[in-house]
Amino acid sequence: MAQLKEGNKVPQVIFKTRVRDEKIKSENPFRWQDLKTSDIFKGKKVVVFSLPGAFTPTCSSTHAPGYEKNYKEFKKLGVDKVICMSVNDAFVMFQWAKNLKLKNVFMLPDGNGDFTNKMGMLVKKNNLGFGDRSWRYSMYVIDGVIKKMFVEKGFKNNCPTDPFEVSDSITMLNYLKTK
Repeated sequence: MAQLKEGNKVPQVIFKTRVRDEKIKSENPFRWQDLKTSDIFKGKKVVVFSLPGAFTPTCSSTHAPGYEKNYKEFKKLGVDKVICMSVNDAFVMFQWAKNLKLKNVFMLPDGNGDFTNKMGMLVKKNNLGFGDRSWRYSMYVIDGVIKKMFVEKGFKNNCPTDPFEVSDSITMLNYLKTK
């Protein structure tokens, strides 16, 4: 699938998520909730950063914590939502956010990789035993249209390493401050 670019609309998919339901009085007060792409992006300014996997070194030490740390700056710049996306299931994303003590970044599981595949960002990480994963990138989306993308180098040749130079929170903040 061809990689989507600035000016394209984000793909239409349904995300399988888990949400806390205050009506459920049990040890597990969560229920499944389907979120459509339009539920997430319609009428909103959204920053998305996508990464190879929960609990992995760079994702856990720098990528996700950087967006959490700078969340208030994004809000000051008019961003409605900051989303972390990964080809992981809802349970893994929940536990990872809990482990990192993330309070503001919305964790969006792309468990089947449907969104990532339609973005043209699905890569094979078989060399690491990961299978299909997302390439590391970030994007600024307004009302469902990609306004800016920062894609890590090496994507076209499925680089066996994990570059992390342009999809970080500071690069995105610097871009938003200039627009």
